[in-house]
Amino acid sequence: MKTYIAKEQEIQDSKRWYVVDAEGKVLGRLASQIATILRGKHKPIYSPHQDAGDFVVVINAEKVRLTGNKMQQKVYFRHSGYIGGAKYTPISLMLKTHPERVIEFAVKRMLPKNALGRKMFKKLKVYAGPEHPHQAQKPEVLELNA
Repeated sequence: MKTYIAKEQEIQDSKRWYVVDAEGKVLGRLASQIATILRGKHKPIYSPHQDAGDFVVVINAEKVRLTGNKMQQKVYFRHSGYIGGAKYTPISLMLKTHPERVIEFAVKRMLPKNALGRKMFKKLKVYAGPEHPHQAQKPEVLELNA
């Protein structure tokens, strides 16, 4: 048995663009399916050390759904590095001010934490409304069961 390793040209030829409508979709399920597409795990040429994933454009990020009490309880944490520099942002405020960041954070945290993961994350484009500037790439509409 020989392990198949895809060549760089094969990977570049197989790159596609997808549009995902986040309206009414559950955040975590949507993010995990997007992360799978960005990594390329849905393709037969998948290899963990190569970026064989596709581009994903997410529209209607402001209309994503959360289950349970997450709207009241979930908070995003960041720290300035100074003493007492902890910042807590509730998800309800994040959805009002920067709805695209909610999906970006969820997907980014599901990707590998290395240079390859950062490269994969650059293929994600998230927009709060229904419009996006990627019509020239002729993206296919992707129906995710989330």
